[in-house]
Amino acid sequence: MNDLLPAVVLEPTVPARASVLWLHGLGADGHDFAPIVPELGLPAALGVRFVLPHAPSIPVTINGGVTMPAWYDIAEVDLTRRHDEVGMRRSMASIRAWIAHERQRGIPSERIVLAGFSQGGAVALYTGLRHHERLGGLVLLSTYLVGEGSLDAERTAANQAVPILQVHGSHDGVVVPTRGSSAKDALERRGYRVAFHEYPMQHEVCWEEIVVVADFLRTVLA
Repeated sequence: MNDLLPAVVLEPTVPARASVLWLHGLGADGHDFAPIVPELGLPAALGVRFVLPHAPSIPVTINGGVTMPAWYDIAEVDLTRRHDEVGMRRSMASIRAWIAHERQRGIPSERIVLAGFSQGGAVALYTGLRHHERLGGLVLLSTYLVGEGSLDAERTAANQAVPILQVHGSHDGVVVPTRGSSAKDALERRGYRVAFHEYPMQHEVCWEEIVVVADFLRTVLA
């Protein structure tokens, strides 16, 4: 498919039976989380394909308009204020295209997990709650809720019961911990099931987090 974002694709050693679409953070690319995949230690029999797309390079206002890989523009430090709705919807369309591609390759939607870190996590959450087919799960790392104002009108019944794993650092100075907890609270008010874990880390990934992500993937893709 020519309209797919380029991506790092890590194939399993057996025929693929599941897919994880993992979205990187601001200024990174799909290679950023590739070294984490073998650390998950998932059983080969699960047949999990990892797709790590590269966000397009766009000018980012908060960084002085410098062009860098980004899923959407960020205008100011206060992440509770207005967001780049156009950019969010563009990224959602790009992730939906990858979901459709995986479906065409024979992966059922309920065996497709959306994962993301920071800005990528915001896109994974935004897309997952609005997707019209049941997904296997959402993995939200050091991230926050974007588009809450449109969520009630746009969220789908298909993913009302989707398993959600959320992990945040208690020392995060980029996406402060209250942004993570407020996202969890907003989801739980709407009846979503959220497994929330907080670790004494900054805006990063720790070993304990890798373990809990691996356990989540083994459970939802079993």
